Amino acid sequence: MKRNFFIAGLLVLAYSAGAQVTVNNELKSLVNQSFGYFPKIKEAESYITIAEQKIDLVQTNDPYVSADASYSFVQPKIEIPFAVNGETKNLQFVPVHNVSTAVNANYMLFDFGRLKANVEKAKTDLLFAKDNADNARLQVAYQVANIYYGIVYLRKAIVIEDTVINYLDENKRIIESKLKNGDAIKLDILNIQASIDAEENHKVDLQNALQKQINLLNYTTGNTSSGGYDFDFNAPVKEAVDAFGDAQANAADFIIAKDKILQAQSDVALAKLTDRPSVNLRGGAGFKNGYVPEIGQIRFNYSAGVTLSVPIYSGGKTKKQIQVAQSIVHQNELSQQTLASTYKKDIDQALTDISTNLERIKNTGGQVESSDAAKVLAASRYINGVGTNLEITNASANLQRAEFTRLQYEYQLCLAKIELARLSGYKFW
Repeated sequence: MKRNFFIAGLLVLAYSAGAQVTVNNELKSLVNQSFGYFPKIKEAESYITIAEQKIDLVQTNDPYVSADASYSFVQPKIEIPFAVNGETKNLQFVPVHNVSTAVNANYMLFDFGRLKANVEKAKTDLLFAKDNADNARLQVAYQVANIYYGIVYLRKAIVIEDTVINYLDENKRIIESKLKNGDAIKLDILNIQASIDAEENHKVDLQNALQKQINLLNYTTGNTSSGGYDFDFNAPVKEAVDAFGDAQANAADFIIAKDKILQAQSDVALAKLTDRPSVNLRGGAGFKNGYVPEIGQIRFNYSAGVTLSVPIYSGGKTKKQIQVAQSIVHQNELSQQTLASTYKKDIDQALTDISTNLERIKNTGGQVESSDAAKVLAASRYINGVGTNLEITNASANLQRAEFTRLQYEYQLCLAKIELARLSGYKFW
């Protein structure tokens, strides 16, 4: 009950703040740089050009013109004997050497809807290519956002680590002074130095992780610098039903799923037109021999006509093609349902992470304050000779854990907001 009230309070706060994702201008600039730099984006955009070229190709219904030339040698001679004035002569109908040259043309006059269906199919392919490019941009944008705030987290962690190291260094100097005065032992120096070395190694690990994040930033944007120091990614927090509605309307995965269904439906329409007749105009002109009675003479000739082609029997192939295409439509519809189920689960998880981390951050506030006060008290007790070196190191470790815990919750909250915005399909750039 308490948790539901807490979530409701968050929703009211979110709605009052507006329904837009707000980020800093530097992150927007890095994301837009990635669109012109990252190869995956360029690859996706190249498919748009290919899809546009396919539409031009499909829409082209110009006559097909070809130039043909042939030669054939015929034996035995094709001739018929007949009597003329009492003499028998042979009339040859086909020359021994047959020569033909011609320019032929063929033009599709009617295809009973096939051309239009192919154009519509090409248009759905273009729509899919554009939406796929948008999806690639969205994925890269949120990848850049995760890298950016990963850098913020590591920088903040290094600042905490530096604070711890400075605190231990300061107390080491105090111990060294006490050692000279005989108020401390060598073991105290060794213990605190061991703690300093451990923290220095932890800092090296953080710096290594930071450099890796910067390398990832360079990989996606071509930029190696980032000035981010705050978790300033703010996304609207809505109820799960409303967030899912946003996802269905805006998320690239849902848009692409719809495109796939349209593509499959276009394939069904094309399959249904396979057995449609076609009407073609044909014509040609050229030179050839073989005309009676001077069969050896090469003469100019031409022809023109109309061809009607009507498919009669295909052995059930067309019906099977239609069934396969309809099965693909059904499969894509099932995939869309699976996608919806996955999104509902992920949205619920993101909202849970947001509310949980907000509550955690609230609870760690007192922990950090108490640990900081304990650290100051431990140092004061040691200076006044009533405390031990162990109290100093314990107080430092407790404060470090508390600050790192709060930082991790803040980072996890930021990541949860980024994930919710991604699932909702928000384009913050």
